[in-house]
Amino acid sequence: MRQTYQGYGGFASLGGRFPPGVKWLIIINTALFVLYFFAVRTGLGGIFYPFGLVPVAVLKLFGIWQLFTYMFLHDPYGFTHILFNMLMLWMFGTDLERTWGTRGFLRYYFICGVGAGICIVIGNLLFGTLETRTIGASGAIFGLLLAFGMLFPNSTVLFWFLFPIKAKYFVMIMGAIQFMLTLGSTGSGVSHVAHLGGMIFGYGYLKWGRGARMRTNFSSELLRQYNRWKMQRAKRKFDVYMRKRDSNRDPWVN
Repeated sequence: MRQTYQGYGGFASLGGRFPPGVKWLIIINTALFVLYFFAVRTGLGGIFYPFGLVPVAVLKLFGIWQLFTYMFLHDPYGFTHILFNMLMLWMFGTDLERTWGTRGFLRYYFICGVGAGICIVIGNLLFGTLETRTIGASGAIFGLLLAFGMLFPNSTVLFWFLFPIKAKYFVMIMGAIQFMLTLGSTGSGVSHVAHLGGMIFGYGYLKWGRGARMRTNFSSELLRQYNRWKMQRAKRKFDVYMRKRDSNRDPWVN
């Protein structure tokens, strides 16, 4: 049976201290990776096999839980897979969790992850590869990337850790890359369908689902902050004007 991993190129933004949702996701993913790593090297890797996403198991319903569990497992034969996923989770998830709160953030994260899993099943059903096993959180991570680009469109991220670019353009580029890779996929071992699926479900949730309210609340808060800043700036300008007028005024005039 062929196994695929969700992966992508490197990019970076600045996050911050770990909020609880991001922190525990990183802890759980890392702990399971360590257990999986040693299990494979001691011949016990099969213990984790039922938790990867196998489309045929999901379609027959005896592995329906795999739509959730697959996103907690990462390639046990190397560190790059989990390293980039957890790095992106911290970089993009931190600001999102601070904006939405832990509950809203985790709801969105798992919707994107499960949605990506559904897309994997559909994609493999269409292409007749129902035995392919997929693991990795990249579908959920790409959902976070999309949300970051929608909520913080003018924030600067570093593409490939080198080139500064606005988040909204970065999201467009990554989406286009994943779409082209999906069309030209030849079994490279990377589930590009999952990446697109995470972004599609994330967009739908933010645009039309309950997430639209979170996005609206965030936009309203930005507008309130902007109006407050404008009022404070106008007040400062008025104070400066009054001081200049008083300094130029004839002291003998009442």
